[in-house]
Amino acid sequence: MNKIERTTKPISGYIVLLVILALIALIIYGITIKNPIIIVPTFFVTVICATGFMAISPNGSRVLTLFGAYKGTVRDNGFFWANPFYKKQKISLRARNLDTPPIKVNDSLGNPIKIGAVVVWKVKETFRAAFDVDDYQSFVNIQSEAAIRKLAGHYPYDDFEDEHTGEVNHLTLRSGGVEIDEKLEDALTKRLDIAGIEVIEARISYLAYSEEIASAMLQRQQATAIIAARKKIVEGAVLMVDDALKQLSENNIVELDDDKKAAMVSNLLVVLCSDKAASPIVNAGTLHN
Repeated sequence: MNKIERTTKPISGYIVLLVILALIALIIYGITIKNPIIIVPTFFVTVICATGFMAISPNGSRVLTLFGAYKGTVRDNGFFWANPFYKKQKISLRARNLDTPPIKVNDSLGNPIKIGAVVVWKVKETFRAAFDVDDYQSFVNIQSEAAIRKLAGHYPYDDFEDEHTGEVNHLTLRSGGVEIDEKLEDALTKRLDIAGIEVIEARISYLAYSEEIASAMLQRQQATAIIAARKKIVEGAVLMVDDALKQLSENNIVELDDDKKAAMVSNLLVVLCSDKAASPIVNAGTLHN
């Protein structure tokens, strides 16, 4: 069997409608003259022909089969007539949204998370959608969930330092953004191609730690943020102390030995790195007292 969609254009339904009206007129004539030879066969032909009509709305289609043999796909919209013995399977070509409910999975570090996605898709090849899978809508639902699970297992939720490698994972589910969405879209495109489905867009719509570790991970995120902030503060304080010592020396404001420099560095670092305002103490004596 040819596994390529074949587009066909059936007869206009209005032409056949005129023929049926003529057959009905013939039946009426047969009744008036009481001739069953005209009435009976004309009646059956009229009924059979009437079952061949089909109306196709924009972005709709009909897959035509005759006793199991594929005869083509009608993509034009309008009022048509086809062989009454054709099976006319209706397949929508409109774009559809799939909002997957959050599912519980483990990220690449083994942390349980909940993740959901929104997938925009449509049927591109009606032959594959009709014959290569049993139910293409159910196929999209199951394969989308499988792709989300696989994606979540390949990346960490956040960019914490991996205890095993000591390296930072720069691409994460939380901060990956467009890149993560593109990887999900690519994975879905490969999975759904067998069903003739085109993935228009796919993006992560829900992402959170699972309830049992959400509180602990929040504390971990807060601790990481505090450490990062403290590191920046210390770096800035060291630069300021170094600049102060250089200016005191270059401008000959005061000569400090190593002990006095150490004491000055200690005091400045305490003042600059403290999370509370320092309480000044005025020294009324000399530097050596």
